[in-house]
Amino acid sequence: MEDCNRRIIAPSILAADWGNVAAEVARAEAAGGDWLHLDVMDGHFVPNISFGPQFVAAVRPRTGLTLDVHLMIERPDVYFPEFVKAGADRITVHVEAQHDVGDTLKKIRGSGCKCGLAINPDSDFALVEPWLDQIDLLLVMTVRPGFGGQAFMEAETMPKVAAGKAWRQKHGLSYHIEVDGGIDTETVAIAGAHGANVMVAGTSLFKAADMAESIELMREA
Repeated sequence: MEDCNRRIIAPSILAADWGNVAAEVARAEAAGGDWLHLDVMDGHFVPNISFGPQFVAAVRPRTGLTLDVHLMIERPDVYFPEFVKAGADRITVHVEAQHDVGDTLKKIRGSGCKCGLAINPDSDFALVEPWLDQIDLLLVMTVRPGFGGQAFMEAETMPKVAAGKAWRQKHGLSYHIEVDGGIDTETVAIAGAHGANVMVAGTSLFKAADMAESIELMREA
């Protein structure tokens, strides 16, 4: 069973210099990142396009860190096997996407990957409740998904983080609670106080003057 109270910092590759991906991956690992977060966007589920399984496959041999792949795509049930083959360790899908959520989660787990379920800021927490006993991670989006560099949406999202923690405790479950969007050395403390333990940070880490120092501040905040 994983320790779901341990603070995990997951630098988001979306904010890295893609012209030097190998160096950026090495930099994030050397700075003390625990996981690497990879946001996959299809231009349908979210209004942006990022990268596909080939990119994940290119990152995989360059690090031993956990690859935390977040599928912001309309049909995760169709495409997740390609990300398994590419070397993902964890695959998170959205409750709002067009798929049989329970079946997709079961198949991800059956493939040998850890499975996660994501919820958007404007969605009701009740949407994820039926599957909370089937996941390894609950991802509460703290911005509207699609683009990096947005402001942290505290009022809309922290009640969901708190609800995820309360549900986990009430039902004796052990999933991580992850937040993604607008996470920096200040907002990480807010998210942590509400129950999040996995902190995805892009701009605030890759654009920092000293990534290692920023990661340490996030770990201690």
